[in-house]
Amino acid sequence: MRETTPAAMPPCFEKWCKRFDDCFTTKAQKTGFRHYIGGLLGESERKNLTQIASNAVGFVYNRLHHFLTDAPWSYHQINERRLQVMNKCSQAKINRGFALILDDSGHRKSGNFTSGLRRQYIGEIGKTDSGATPRLRKAQGNAHQENGIVVVTTHLYDGKKSLPLDIELYQHASSLPEGKQDEEFKKKPRLGIELIERSLARGYRPGIVLIDAGYGNNTPFLKKLEEKNLKYLGGLAKNRKVIISDGSQLKKEIRLDKYTESLTDEAFEKVNLNLDKPRTVFVTTFKAKISSLKEERTLAIVMNANSFEEATDIDYFITNVDEPIVTAKWIVETYSQRNWVEVFYREAKGWLGLKEYQVRDKRSLTRHFILVFCAYTFIIWHKLTGGLRRRWANKSLNTFTEALEAFRTAMSFRFFDWLTENRDVFALHKASFGFIWG
Repeated sequence: MRETTPAAMPPCFEKWCKRFDDCFTTKAQKTGFRHYIGGLLGESERKNLTQIASNAVGFVYNRLHHFLTDAPWSYHQINERRLQVMNKCSQAKINRGFALILDDSGHRKSGNFTSGLRRQYIGEIGKTDSGATPRLRKAQGNAHQENGIVVVTTHLYDGKKSLPLDIELYQHASSLPEGKQDEEFKKKPRLGIELIERSLARGYRPGIVLIDAGYGNNTPFLKKLEEKNLKYLGGLAKNRKVIISDGSQLKKEIRLDKYTESLTDEAFEKVNLNLDKPRTVFVTTFKAKISSLKEERTLAIVMNANSFEEATDIDYFITNVDEPIVTAKWIVETYSQRNWVEVFYREAKGWLGLKEYQVRDKRSLTRHFILVFCAYTFIIWHKLTGGLRRRWANKSLNTFTEALEAFRTAMSFRFFDWLTENRDVFALHKASFGFIWG
């Protein structure tokens, strides 16, 4: 059944929603919260405002639209409460030394009036079009830009769970009235620092910050991380120039790709990665200096073959983590944790409608994103605590998708149970759309 109503939800849903009740000032807001989260978790393929309202028994579109766009509640407060709920549970709390993943993600969007909407590089297109890697497509520049929305996000992975932390809409300069001079304009590295500062303010200090080349190439960004005594592992562009000392203490400046080309096959160490799809890579680490950074840093080159000529995928990394921690195996295993943010985007976009909204202003967009975070965290919380497994599954729920399906099973069972005593209510709901149910 696509239809949802809080009255027919499993008890665990109401218990979860009650934890947020004091963040709202009216009963209508509390009800709107329950209908919106329930709609995101429901079985309908579409998760936009119109579809959620159509599926919400006893709640009309105008009220749900008002809840999302105009009602006076704070998405910052909702997000903080979401994280507090996780941290109050021993099975779900955030473990020390977690990896904080900074990333930006985008999606296509038509029209001209949505906040932040402009022609720009969209990461998800790079992952699906023409077989090119995201890094290659980004390097190709404007020829592969699309009309769409981009958000900057932080996530954590602590070895047990992946969880979104914060999100901010990136507003391209051309989308703002005064362009780069507009007070709303912030480059992605600045947004990234602000999101990391939010985590630090909560007392969440990561063991490592993982960043892609879009941030790793930005030396002022790296300096900001070091000023905050944060350890990082980030990507670098192949054309990045570094200063390397040879055996005679002479220093030379060279592009990373040119330096890689000069290395012998023996310089690379073979590393086997035990991921979902096992992979073998070849890694070398070395010390080098980058302009504007006072001291040398450890850099790494990771290839999918043991020679430059044969390799079809080459990545470059920089870290301020000290030896002896930094090894070839540590580099690739640690950076592979960034895959969890891709898993989150795939699940949140595919199952919870992260990119399906019908609002235009920045606040309403961010409210939608945070409500998706709440729906996602609801499933993760129950997967970790085991409640769905005990009542609604006869197998282990090891993935988000499995836990979501267990909850949807519970929703269907409870809805049919509710329907036997509320046939008239459901008939009126169908009649409001011009249908006869009987």
